[in-house]
Amino acid sequence: MAEVINMPRLSDTMEEGVVAKWLKQKGDKVEEGDILAEIETDKATMEFESFHEGTLLHIGIEEGETAPVDTLLAIIGEEGEDISGLLNGGGDAKEDKKEESSEAAGQDETESNDESDDSDIPEGVEVITMPRLSDTMEEGTVASWLKKEGDKVEEGDILAEIETDKATMEFESFYEGTLLKIGLEEGETAKVDSLLAIIGPEGTDVSNVSVDGKSKKKTSGKSEEKEEKSQETGSSSESSEKKSSGATKDGGRIFASPLAKKMAEDKGIDLSNVQGSGGNGRIVKKDIEDYEPSEKPAETKAAAKEDTAAAQPQPYVPAGEESFEEIKNSQMRKTIAKRLGESKFNAPHYYLTIEVDMANAMASRKQINEMPDVKVSFNDMVIKASAMALRKHPQVNSQWTGESMKIAKHIHMGVAVAVEEGLVVPVLKFADQMSMTQIGNNVKDVAGKARNKKLQPKDMEGSTFTVSNLGMFGIVEFTSIINQPNSAILSVGTIVEKPVVKNGEIVVGNTMKLTLACDHRTVDGATGAAFLKTLKTYMENPVTMLA
Repeated sequence: MAEVINMPRLSDTMEEGVVAKWLKQKGDKVEEGDILAEIETDKATMEFESFHEGTLLHIGIEEGETAPVDTLLAIIGEEGEDISGLLNGGGDAKEDKKEESSEAAGQDETESNDESDDSDIPEGVEVITMPRLSDTMEEGTVASWLKKEGDKVEEGDILAEIETDKATMEFESFYEGTLLKIGLEEGETAKVDSLLAIIGPEGTDVSNVSVDGKSKKKTSGKSEEKEEKSQETGSSSESSEKKSSGATKDGGRIFASPLAKKMAEDKGIDLSNVQGSGGNGRIVKKDIEDYEPSEKPAETKAAAKEDTAAAQPQPYVPAGEESFEEIKNSQMRKTIAKRLGESKFNAPHYYLTIEVDMANAMASRKQINEMPDVKVSFNDMVIKASAMALRKHPQVNSQWTGESMKIAKHIHMGVAVAVEEGLVVPVLKFADQMSMTQIGNNVKDVAGKARNKKLQPKDMEGSTFTVSNLGMFGIVEFTSIINQPNSAILSVGTIVEKPVVKNGEIVVGNTMKLTLACDHRTVDGATGAAFLKTLKTYMENPVTMLA
């Protein structure tokens, strides 16, 4: 019997996953324990193995697609087995995704059993609502209609120009038929999902079709009496033509979209020289992009050159092309943004900075690293010193829960590691019980796993304090956002050679700045300061950490 495999929850905080890569293809034989796919979670990209054997009959989520946990991922069963019942019952993930994207683009289809309709929608009739054309759009204004009631509409025809909160955009039809009703006149504003138009078979009665609860308002400020008069005299239609038209060289009108007009103005193109490819010869964006001015005769060019020389200097027009590269946010990047935002806005951060004399630390590290098979970094020394300081100041090793403050008796050090997709924080458990050499070996191990996307969720769980080091990038001093649910995070800067005062004399010294970000709900200023004082003692006298 076929087995349905859903998007797994591969971490405690995972809400959705991305199929980074399929290791099996539809029709392949699958053994129990085979790796089916690589799944990108909010923390890492992980291998997902099969717990069933058979043939891979169906792939529900293609590579690069995102889906919530428990969405249909794949179906494994006997070769040739009928799985139509499972697909219909489970709801194909790809179809769901298409429907969601359609809704996000404002292309909702009003269902025939919509309770908000005054009556059932006639067969073949499509209700078009005000689309959401930007992420912040809440309402839109009909700048101009390119079709009028009774016109034939083909799929892809531009119906209207919609003014959003960001721009005036062309809105095309996704249906074909006759424009039976216009729900919003030019200049009217309505909420997203308000009735915009109705398309269907010619002659269909749509007088009872509406979208309830959608109010309209006039942006022109005209009274109802003036509006009726405007409609009677046909002035509204004339003004709409003027909106989207200019004058050709022979006195005729030029029909152009607002975007095309703007582009032509920016490029210095005379619209009367452009051949429109839109309906009724209307000039659209593509016509401006493809426009090439015809070559002038040699005499005309010479005359133009003389005129230019005699003319006043022209204003500077910046040359270049504005462009963006759009990179889809990974699950890790989304989670980083969510978690750090929650931490920064919910936890009242404050910062304490000390400057540490690194002379003894540098000498001690040099002596330690002269031993065979031993390699200790300054970061390893900071982690060890922080762990030992937490033992003396346990309140810094705490969590805020709202109802209580939890002080951890164990010390698990989170170590921030930069990876291509963002930032991960693997955890060194019981770091206070490790030697500096053990800390160094463990940090190298987890950092390597992080960069090779081999970290497991258990490798990143349970931290009680975090260290973030940007010293290797030459950063002198910085502040970090607390890694929740920790109460503090230590920011480590680079070692700087500078003049310092020793025994009343100015000499060359080496110092390093450490900044502690604290959650004021759990760590008071005096508590944080006492922790840093102990940390400074350990760093300036490394022998005390070995005692």
